[in-house]
Amino acid sequence: MDETTPVAVAARAPGPSFRSDAVWGTEDLSSGKGAGDENFPVGSILISRRLRPHVKAYYDFARVIDDIVDNAVLTPEAKIARLDAMGEVVRGERPPIPRRDVMTAHALHETFRITGVPVETATDLIVAFRRDAVVGRYQSWDALLDYCRYSANPVGRFLLMLHGEPVATFGPSDALCSSLQVLNHLQDCVKDLHELDRCYLPLPWLERAGASLADLDGARETPGLRRVFDALLDEVDRLNLEAARLPALVRDRRMRLEAAVIVGLAHRLAARLRREDPVAGRVKVTRGDALWAVARASRSIWRAA
Repeated sequence: MDETTPVAVAARAPGPSFRSDAVWGTEDLSSGKGAGDENFPVGSILISRRLRPHVKAYYDFARVIDDIVDNAVLTPEAKIARLDAMGEVVRGERPPIPRRDVMTAHALHETFRITGVPVETATDLIVAFRRDAVVGRYQSWDALLDYCRYSANPVGRFLLMLHGEPVATFGPSDALCSSLQVLNHLQDCVKDLHELDRCYLPLPWLERAGASLADLDGARETPGLRRVFDALLDEVDRLNLEAARLPALVRDRRMRLEAAVIVGLAHRLAARLRREDPVAGRVKVTRGDALWAVARASRSIWRAA
């Protein structure tokens, strides 16, 4: 391992025994999931080798704080305390302890120190996950978009700023990240309710469609649920239309291809969710969808060259 990478630097960092700081508890509660568990490429080979350690540091931190808020054992207060402490480590305001989950925050602190990317691209994620600790229902599309502003949009901005991309890319990137977040909510609508007692489907939309949360207990979608899914997908289509502008605005060629592939995958997943039933089973992009997105992105980048 390169001794100058943020992960290597974090591994060498000193820290007190966990017994000296009760907020962390005595166990690492992270799930151990990796990038292969995600819908879309995270730190793929399209990212330059020089920047991949920083992308990995960001992803590892995001995975850990997501695991904290989704943990079934911690109370909401304990989740918020741990999230806040992770934010303090990222900002350099609290020393880390020598445990894998906490050291992801220190590794990301090193990434921000080395690259100059704003730390808010990480601490904004904590705003969203603090909300997840106490909010389990949503009342409007605007409230859902505000959640995406903190839970998803910072990811795109981190990648763009890491590559030195212009501010003009932020709007289309925000649209893409919000689209991906809502698509993920649709994929996991049953799991989120049953395992986490969260529903991101706006409750008034369910009521107007003649549907209810109880419909998510069925073997397949009801007509009312399908109306809600389609209404959300209508909003996703509008986001994807804005997101389609992103690749042309990205200057780094590899990052431009990455953006074009993810835009294509977002369109394919939205189309699948129009045709398939997320209550009957998790709807996912396929290998064929991925190959189509890569081929389409490559053609569009080649024509623009």
